[in-house]
Amino acid sequence: MTMAADPTPLAQAMIRCRSVTPADDGALDVVQRALEPLGFACTRLVFGPDDYRVDNLFARRGTAGPHFCYAGHTDVVPPGNVAAWTDDPFSGVVRDGTLFGRGACDMKGGIAAFIAGLADYLAAHPDHPGSISLLITGDEEARSVDGTAKVLEWMEANGQIPDMALVGEPTSRAVLGDTIKIGRRGSLNAFITVTGKQGHSAYPAKADNPIHRLVAALGPLLAAPLDNGSEFFPPTTLQVTGFDVGNTATNVIPAVAKAMLNIRFNDHHTSAALTERLHAALRAAGCSYELIAECSGESFLTRPGPFVDALSRAIERSTGVAPALDTGGGTSDARFIARYCPVAEFGAVGTSLHQVNENASVEELRRLAGSYRAILEEVFG
Repeated sequence: MTMAADPTPLAQAMIRCRSVTPADDGALDVVQRALEPLGFACTRLVFGPDDYRVDNLFARRGTAGPHFCYAGHTDVVPPGNVAAWTDDPFSGVVRDGTLFGRGACDMKGGIAAFIAGLADYLAAHPDHPGSISLLITGDEEARSVDGTAKVLEWMEANGQIPDMALVGEPTSRAVLGDTIKIGRRGSLNAFITVTGKQGHSAYPAKADNPIHRLVAALGPLLAAPLDNGSEFFPPTTLQVTGFDVGNTATNVIPAVAKAMLNIRFNDHHTSAALTERLHAALRAAGCSYELIAECSGESFLTRPGPFVDALSRAIERSTGVAPALDTGGGTSDARFIARYCPVAEFGAVGTSLHQVNENASVEELRRLAGSYRAILEEVFG
């Protein structure tokens, strides 16, 4: 197994910045100070309204191709019940070989590991071919509006789109190296309001029950799977996540019924096609309705090929584990990058992300740094 320089001090410095989205609190300064001595030209990009300003960093070394980009985020979720933590969530304490703190796992530890592996690679290959860049955002854990998506727009406008990208999310399940994510399901949220006519439940002919119409519309959608899955994806799922009529009386037919849906969909579908399917079901049930559909990300897939094969070889060589190719889990910023270039995700074991006492093994972070160095060696030679 490949070990690289210890990324722990850099991870600790980032953890000690209270960068709960959209605050930065100096986290990107820490990253920039680590990259500039390695020869990276750093550009800070600030987006968002005055009450939600998001700081982002794009850093690049080299101008030629191939261009490899590492993407990650320094923002973190709130610590929750601070009293439940053994130590201050932003202390970055190391105890018994384990680094504790918000972001240790997701994903300040991963960024530190990449920079450590990068430093090792550059020390051994100072005249490497091509270009290496980092896209580090401060808006991944919340709205994801003023972060990676807008940085990519800036990159495209300035001729900085990479040939391939790796997102350092914690993808490993049980041991480091067991999983590479080569795609993600899409996610569509739907908010449905069906309008009827209020009336007495003893005289239903004088009313129009919106609950019955909404149930009639949802029934066929829930009765059978939307598909049977695809080569790399499980079946699409539709979940009713809310149902409300605002009625406290048992003898009143309400005037309005509302439902919320979440559809996690594979590469058989697009959000537009699924939205039209919802419209068709509501029309078929004779509903007078309003439908608001919001897609937080389309499904995407980076098919096995030279890039994915290089990642697999590097990870197996550095960890001794042959990684599985996976598309499970929720969404990540890879959904934005997939619009521009092939993208995959690989990082640490994610058992403690977003939890009290979030942590990462110091040894695992060093091994992860070794894997990132190995990936650069596979990509550039």
